[in-house]
Amino acid sequence: MTDSADTPAVLVTGAAGGIGTAITQALAGRGYLVYAGMHHDTEQHAVTPGVRPVPLDVTSAPSVQAAADEIADRQGGRGLRAVVNNAGIIVSGPVELIPGPEMERQFAVNVLGPAHVTRAFAPLLRTAGGRLINISAPTARLAVPYAGAISASKAALESLSAAARVELAPWGIAVVIVVPGAIDTEIFAKADAAAQGALRTADPQRVALYRRQLSAVATAQSSMRTSPPRTVADAVLRAIEAPRPRARYAVNADARIAGILSRLPTRARDRVLARALGLHKAAAGSA
Repeated sequence: MTDSADTPAVLVTGAAGGIGTAITQALAGRGYLVYAGMHHDTEQHAVTPGVRPVPLDVTSAPSVQAAADEIADRQGGRGLRAVVNNAGIIVSGPVELIPGPEMERQFAVNVLGPAHVTRAFAPLLRTAGGRLINISAPTARLAVPYAGAISASKAALESLSAAARVELAPWGIAVVIVVPGAIDTEIFAKADAAAQGALRTADPQRVALYRRQLSAVATAQSSMRTSPPRTVADAVLRAIEAPRPRARYAVNADARIAGILSRLPTRARDRVLARALGLHKAAAGSA
């Protein structure tokens, strides 16, 4: 079964989340046929005009390939205008205390997931001369204390994107990085809840060493200004529709500021981050 032959189609992964929902709705409102890849809540977009929910777990190569096969069948040889690798999670906390499975989950979703998707959907992008859009984060270039896992995963994603940009260029496939700053979604609350759960299972004496620093970071984050998810969706639309898309779109001011700070000398950058997070006032704890 195929959809309209005249409608350009886009896959969005993580379409059930705050940013994913905004991207999906913006694209559908613009007249695109949107394949909404979702691990859970596959009924969320079921009645939205122009949206076709597709079960898709980015951490499972077979699941990703099954989604690619289903979409290829629906498209009837027409390919995709774009693939938006949006699915992502945040694992936070001191690098010393992040459990191994949580670190592995961070990379499974944020790095291996987009790699699985790129591998499975490249033929559909090649058919249509489409675009691969990867949602990154400011921490990819500016590694942030107590956000080491997400920083490392997004840095890896940007490295994969940079390589794929040159590799896929011969077929007219543009690879674009979109960098949101702080966005008003539930992902930060989920990350904090997961981090607190991990700390409860860690060695109490080692956790005590970080109490002051963790408190300072929590205070700094509580005053963080956020942008609405639609700002990310607007950047994705520009990346899809620009005749010659830029390689990188910084969505908001904090994403742009992070890019500037990333070019500071290392020790100066460390001092700026410590002050921004209140860590310069947090003395080392003792067990």
